[in-house]
Amino acid sequence: MTAASCVISTRFYHHIHTVMVREDLVGWVQSGAKTIINSQGHSVCQQGQLFMLARGTQWDVINQPATNANYQALVLQISPELNHEFQQRYRASFNQAPIHHHATLTTTPELQQSLAHVHQLLGSDQHSLALKQHRVIDVLLLLAEQGYLFPTSSASSWVDKVSRLIGSNPQAEWTVDRLAQTFNTSTSTLRRRMSDSGTTLGDLIREIRLETGLMLLQSTELPIGEIASRCGYESHSRFTAAFRQRFGLAPSALRAPDTL
Repeated sequence: MTAASCVISTRFYHHIHTVMVREDLVGWVQSGAKTIINSQGHSVCQQGQLFMLARGTQWDVINQPATNANYQALVLQISPELNHEFQQRYRASFNQAPIHHHATLTTTPELQQSLAHVHQLLGSDQHSLALKQHRVIDVLLLLAEQGYLFPTSSASSWVDKVSRLIGSNPQAEWTVDRLAQTFNTSTSTLRRRMSDSGTTLGDLIREIRLETGLMLLQSTELPIGEIASRCGYESHSRFTAAFRQRFGLAPSALRAPDTL
């Protein structure tokens, strides 16, 4: 799949530390407000606005519910390959500079309709991959017409490839041998490629599992124990400890008011 979408919803204010953006991301805040923070400052995206986050950036994120309503945002992730295809086809038609890290913009009825349609299509098995890709490119074109482009995409790195594979089945028993075999390479070569990227396979597996847990906590009503299992953790308590250490809050803080 070259894109994915979900609806993030929460009743409770929360501050999540150091969220890594692994693919170019477009979000439509439908209720409440989102604040993104990095070393250079912060930006607030209010209800009815869009935010764009470039892949490879890292942020603290605050989700703020509206009065008597949830925080809710529709989020679309776009793979490097699909952004590259868009750039190859249409970049010459637009002369603006790409966003460096993020952008906040007011949405339009056309963008709202396009994002809602893409979300519906990506969640369906009744439509072709070609149609889904076409609709995502529609979103990128509408953004470009407002003056907003993601940076030109380079080819997926080894970290990108391995992350995507782990993310497709985070509860699997991933080993260096299994990953190397999948990519038709040797274990020593795979370890070296991870080291060259500044990480280890163990660290990457843990990171992807916890990022998957964060997404499931925000976009589903699954019990925390079930989410822990889906992310490869043997127990609720181990998942909770790892999640708290990584993101600065317990998983229950996204679900219950007494943990705020």
